[in-house]
Parts: sequence; C-alpha cells; structure tokens
Amino acid sequence: MKTVLLVDDDATMLELMRTSLEGQPLRILEARDGEAALRTIWREHVDAMVLDWMLPGLAGIHVLRSLARHGMNPPTIMLTAKSRERDVERARCAGVEHYMTKPFSPAELAAKVEQLLA
Repeated sequence: MKTVLLVDDDATMLELMRTSLEGQPLRILEARDGEAALRTIWREHVDAMVLDWMLPGLAGIHVLRSLARHGMNPPTIMLTAKSRERDVERARCAGVEHYMTKPFSPAELAAKVEQLLA
C-alpha cells in the first residue's frame, strides 16, 4: 500500500484532501506544519506528498528545499492559494510535479495523486 502525506495547517482543508482520496488504496498521513511534515518524512516512508506552501513556521517551499539537501525528493503536489506565475516557477524549481490552486477540484487532486503513484 502506498503512503501519501497531506500537509496543511487548516483542518478543514486536510479533511477535504483526505475525502478526495477515499476509495484509493492509500495509507494517509497528515501534518499541520512544515516541521511536522519533515519529522514524518524522516521516520516514515512517503511515496507522495500534497503540500501547502503557506504553513506556520517552515513554509512548504522550504520543506522541499530541506528534503532536497538530504537527497530526498518525494513526488509532490503543491496545493496552495498562491497563484502567481513566479510562485509556480519557484515550486517547479524546488521539485514540485503538479501545482494546484485553492479552491481545488477533489477529482483533479485524486487523479494527480494517482498519476504520482503510478
């Protein structure tokens, strides 16, 4: 079974992401901030991550950079309210495979997660 880490500081958003992935044979882990996301990844195998950019403490983009410094690059979907082209490019340079803006389509999120895990 594949493991997906959902990272967002908003409990409602985490619930919506989790609900979007129901029906897929996945193990879902959650983190509410960047530091918790890193701790989870250090101790658990993560096959893919759905990551918010604007997190308290360590921002999502910095989570990716920290992972890269340690030779880790889990397939990642950046799911964020940031929609400027400059932000999309920064995320892509940090290793993000898919960039989605909020509000998001649950079906699209599920499809993109499935693509990452294929």
